[in-house]
Amino acid sequence: MNPNRSNSILAGRTTRRALLAGAALASIGVSAHAQAWPTKQVRLIVAGPPGGSADILARLVADALSHDLGQPILVDAKPGAAGAIAVGELLQAPRDGHTLMVGVNSLVSEIPHIVKLRFDMGKELRPVAELARGGLVLVGNPSLPAKNLAELIAYAKANPGKLSYASYSAGTLSHVLGLQLNQAAGIDLLHVGYKGSTPALTDVMGNHIPLMFDGVATSLPLIKAGKIKAFAVSSPKRVPQLPDVPTFHELGYPQLDALAWMGLWSTPDVPAAVQTRVREATLKALADPALRARMLETGFEAGLPRSQDEMAKGLKADYDRVGAVLASIGFKPE
Repeated sequence: MNPNRSNSILAGRTTRRALLAGAALASIGVSAHAQAWPTKQVRLIVAGPPGGSADILARLVADALSHDLGQPILVDAKPGAAGAIAVGELLQAPRDGHTLMVGVNSLVSEIPHIVKLRFDMGKELRPVAELARGGLVLVGNPSLPAKNLAELIAYAKANPGKLSYASYSAGTLSHVLGLQLNQAAGIDLLHVGYKGSTPALTDVMGNHIPLMFDGVATSLPLIKAGKIKAFAVSSPKRVPQLPDVPTFHELGYPQLDALAWMGLWSTPDVPAAVQTRVREATLKALADPALRARMLETGFEAGLPRSQDEMAKGLKADYDRVGAVLASIGFKPE
């Protein structure tokens, strides 16, 4: 046998063994990283104000996760700039999984169309788990001279340019639904963006602004108390917490069928094994009947156990859909 050929074969075998050993060590390292996480307090940034929908949900989930993970979880609300402040905080944190974020899907699917940002939300954020989902409810001050949606639209047409609506943040579904209602009903509600549901609802109750598209969780107690009234919900079916409030679809406006979902987010470069560990712990928490019951009481429907890739594909489809809607009405970013 040719000595050179023999040496070449031995060298090849040695290289393959080294590569396999290296891959095994890397796999052990990743697995060890996941098993070690978390090694300290987890910070859960909230893309919204204290007391808002994201904050309420984050605290419900944090309590359940803390027991499972064996570490305290700090819920840290960072409202403003259509979620960009919260995302900026996440991007500045170490990429080890000890800093995560709770925020609505519109951070990726809607806000980039409406607000000029200094970073690409779609590239900087990675959905880890869907926490909750649901439609929005159109609410108004009780003094509005309209008992239902048909009367509200008639009133808006009789008073062009005089009615405005609040959103909990520019660029979110709360904003976009108003634009779609304008287009579908032939009215001209004026948009006023807020930094979260809480200040917007305060102004609706105070009759400083007559209308708002809001999440069910934050509006529900005020509707029940008679401090605001509900006209319609954007979910395909009536929500169990508001069984007497019709959907936009059944009122003749299927264009306003829309669901928002709240997610747990990381950056894409957090180790994959850690993302998996976070996701598994979150899905385990969401499967708990007690947590699901608490969520339903506060206006949330537990999210679907979609994979990270399924969520990413859905975000891209929603981004394209919202872009087409805004282009059809000639909307330009603020």
